[in-house]
Amino acid sequence: MATINFGGVDETVATREEFPLSKAVETLKNDTIAIIGYGVQGPGQALNLRDNGFNVIVGQRKPSKSFDKAVADGWEEGVNLFSIEEALERGTVIQYLLSDAGQIDLWPTVKKYLTTGKTLYFSHGFGVTYHEQTGIVPPKDIDVVLVAPKGSGTSLRRMFVEGKGLNSSYAIYQDATGKAKERVVALGIGIGSGYLFETTFEKEVYSDLTGERGVLMGALAGVMEAQYELLRRKGHSPSEAFNETVEELTQSLIRLVAENGMDWMYANCSTTAQRGALDWKDKFKAAVEPVYEELYESVASGNEAKITIEANSKPDYREKLEEELSVIHESEMWKTGAVVRQLRPENQPVKEETEA
Repeated sequence: MATINFGGVDETVATREEFPLSKAVETLKNDTIAIIGYGVQGPGQALNLRDNGFNVIVGQRKPSKSFDKAVADGWEEGVNLFSIEEALERGTVIQYLLSDAGQIDLWPTVKKYLTTGKTLYFSHGFGVTYHEQTGIVPPKDIDVVLVAPKGSGTSLRRMFVEGKGLNSSYAIYQDATGKAKERVVALGIGIGSGYLFETTFEKEVYSDLTGERGVLMGALAGVMEAQYELLRRKGHSPSEAFNETVEELTQSLIRLVAENGMDWMYANCSTTAQRGALDWKDKFKAAVEPVYEELYESVASGNEAKITIEANSKPDYREKLEEELSVIHESEMWKTGAVVRQLRPENQPVKEETEA
């Protein structure tokens, strides 16, 4: 492990330099990694592990869309693609990658196969942290670990194919064998992590739920809608409102932030933009701080978990979700966005030049 200073605070991280892939493969050479869940995280993690030389199998219900996707990805039934029960039986490392609701439903089955010395792996701390609501309480004689990529499984796979890595957090909830730390880092390197920073199951889920509901998704969507609708009320056209709200952010400014940070992005904008951003930043911060306090308390108290579990357990959940998403899809703002994206130069058909 390496100690790296992040903004004045020392943290312990695992990197590929001091824990190379060869060491990760050697650490797990006698293990069979069973991927349970082939939806959001499952495909990316499974394919990366397979391509990195680990012994990986997939457990999936048949028939199902996920089973068909696994076959399309090259998994062979009876060779490295099995029923969930057979994969659980064969696996020494169980990567439990179903949705949070799916984990609750399947847990009674999974628990039966968690024999002494196995490793139970999560990519989200939800099920274990909120065990009073989920019923997910692992047996005491197994290792329980977590590797949480900071992005979707699609991004994890795409970056792996490009020769890059997606940063991940890791945590150990239970170390029954005395080898949990080495094994969880090996798994993190195996799935294609860039580097791994240490956390706990509780901190992972608290930060994750806050982030998703906050700046990553909920807050981002909310502030975009607020600005777009203000500009429209003030007489600006849909294209102008969208370009000033979304397109400039996603196609230009956020890329500058990703390259070298917010201060660098500011430094590469006009002096007028710099002055206005610096003057208004603290006003926006003060406005949303109470909302973030309320949000974090809702996460820490288990209220957000309760809402999620109750919503996901309703028989018409999928239909209701599609209705909610369709409201966004059918809004003027995002209909405008669809047209704007079509007009980007890279999406325009190439016209062949003809001789005069």
